[in-house]
Amino acid sequence: MSITVSRTTARKQRPADAPTGRPAGRRGQRSWKGYLYALPALTVLTLFILIPLGQVVQISLYHWDGLSASTWAGAANYAEIVGDPLLRDGFVHSLVLLLFYAAVPVALALVLAAATTRAARMRGVSVFRALLFLPQVIAQVVTATAWTAIYAPDGVLNQMLEAVGLKSVTRAWLGDFSTALPAVGLIGTWLEVGLCLVLFTAGIGQIPRELYEAAKVDGAGAVREFFAVTLPGLRGQITVALTLTVIAALRTFDLVYVSTHGGPGNSTSLPAYQIYNRAFNTSQVGSACAIAVALTLLILVLTFLITRLQPDETEEGS
Repeated sequence: MSITVSRTTARKQRPADAPTGRPAGRRGQRSWKGYLYALPALTVLTLFILIPLGQVVQISLYHWDGLSASTWAGAANYAEIVGDPLLRDGFVHSLVLLLFYAAVPVALALVLAAATTRAARMRGVSVFRALLFLPQVIAQVVTATAWTAIYAPDGVLNQMLEAVGLKSVTRAWLGDFSTALPAVGLIGTWLEVGLCLVLFTAGIGQIPRELYEAAKVDGAGAVREFFAVTLPGLRGQITVALTLTVIAALRTFDLVYVSTHGGPGNSTSLPAYQIYNRAFNTSQVGSACAIAVALTLLILVLTFLITRLQPDETEEGS
């Protein structure tokens, strides 16, 4: 009896990391199995993203027209981005588009999401949300063609302005140096606000109802409830929306290519359009690759800064 008790006591007092008789290599085998499951995705990532990206960085260090032998350029192609007003203005225009593609759609979608959620039982709310999301499923070439017709001198926009007595305001919106870039930006706002609305509506549905009830007990109105409950609860969704819209703004190409071709003059020139123009029209492949690398770095930096808004697990748990 005493022997049995002592064995039981020894078993209970055995250290947690004491050997259990299992093979030592089992944990290593499991880790290798995990890498094997990820191998197909890693292979595709390496072949179609990492290797081409490395080749782009390599080409950016040379002067090359795409056909003849290349010559070493070093950092000259990157210095040209800063020194050439055409390229420098292109990056400035992209930063301006961030206002139309990211800031305005996020702000509008927050207001619309809060309003439509409070009026969720009203008829037609779901149709309204679907109509706002519709631009996301339309090809941007089609979108650009339609808006070019709207902005035309004899287009719908000018006809509406004339109808309300504002003929003096009418102009060729995409042909005016002062309005071309904002006109392109407003197309981006129309494109992105639906995506942000869907994200925020889904996020509001995940906020505990108890928080809204507590706010009502404290006497909070609609505005105070929005800033005290809804806005803090949507930090994660706002981070995702800003990331997607910022990337969309910086890589904009279709709209500019179809509607303005970078014009009038240089007023709507963007880095993505200059990459295409230099690589395929002016045979400056090395310079195009340098612009692509600089644009990629800019996107990475901005998205990294945006992810700092993402709440950590401790904040979510609290």
